[in-house]
Amino acid sequence: MRVAIVGGKLQGVEAAYLAKKAGWEVVVVDKKPKALASEICDQYYSLDVTRIIEWIRFLKRIDLVIPALENKEVLNSLVLTTKYAGVPLLFDPHSYAISSSKIISNEMFIHIGIPAPAPWPNCDFPVIIKPSGASGSQGVLKIKNHREFQRLQAEQAAAEWVVEEYLEGPSYSLEVIGYAGTYKALQITELNMDSSYDCKRVIGSANLSDEIREQFEKIGLRLASYLKLNGIMDVEVILHQDQLKVLEIDARIPSQTPTAVYHATGINILEIIGQAFVSGKVWDEFDITNKRDVIYEHIHIFDDQLEISGEHIMANAGPLQLCAPFFGADEALTNYSKGKTDWVATLIITGVNRQEAWKKRDDVIKKIRRSCQSQYYFDRYPGLEDDGKFIRSV
Repeated sequence: MRVAIVGGKLQGVEAAYLAKKAGWEVVVVDKKPKALASEICDQYYSLDVTRIIEWIRFLKRIDLVIPALENKEVLNSLVLTTKYAGVPLLFDPHSYAISSSKIISNEMFIHIGIPAPAPWPNCDFPVIIKPSGASGSQGVLKIKNHREFQRLQAEQAAAEWVVEEYLEGPSYSLEVIGYAGTYKALQITELNMDSSYDCKRVIGSANLSDEIREQFEKIGLRLASYLKLNGIMDVEVILHQDQLKVLEIDARIPSQTPTAVYHATGINILEIIGQAFVSGKVWDEFDITNKRDVIYEHIHIFDDQLEISGEHIMANAGPLQLCAPFFGADEALTNYSKGKTDWVATLIITGVNRQEAWKKRDDVIKKIRRSCQSQYYFDRYPGLEDDGKFIRSV
């Protein structure tokens, strides 16, 4: 099967990685001559898909189109052109329109009784402020008191802000797929954030009680059913005082977590939903079994330090290469080359259990530090001051 992934940034990297694992012929399309995903596919085309005549001609050789971006003009063009060309588009415009606005999705949570953080002003400080239309951690701010809040209001227009209570606790993610009224919840992963609330690490099998796990899956399936989801949706929650609260949903190809799920369970989310869109048939029922533990994290090496940081450090790295093995890691997506002093990598490390995976991961970090002569190591978390302390020693 020949698939076209439109968008070569972080989502495109995720989609291209999983599409290659599915054994598909992978074409990545992006306006930029050299995007992040340009070297981890079979073919790369620098093409503007809003140039309709050229794009429709291109579609004649494609079996499935996978959007991996959030540009509304491009997405609208893909909906129209793929319909005209008769090529399946792995995208749900209705669900995406709701999930891409935190204001609209929060209203939906209230309407159908999904537990979520209390909105301002029905909560106390501290609060979290998020731009309504931004994805992930982009633009997220923690406001400690009313004075900070007033100052921010004076500096910026607040019309598209989402303001809600700040909650402490571990974060988790769940992918749900839907097709023709059938929905399936996949593997729950644990998310670790950096000091700016960007996901720096995904742990491929979350340590949760059966009760909490069942609650999370029910929340994901309820959301998918209400949306009549056709595609993939990511649900992110925080476990606060033994209660799950939904932070956000994204009805699009997510980055990071599907790869962690793939290595933990052997289940390729993109392959399952992609085959459904091409064949027009719902997948056969399957069980989700944790086979290995996975640590998936981003590192930045520069000067004399190694820092664990959020996914944002990968965004401007230039074309990434898939290396296997990599300093003892199973795989890495990286712009590393021998002798380079400033580089990044996404490490994928597996073990038979979490303890083995962490030991292997620590050994990988030690090898990289020795090789690059990195004297300092930083692994920061939200809420901790940037004071140069080693948050975790390796």
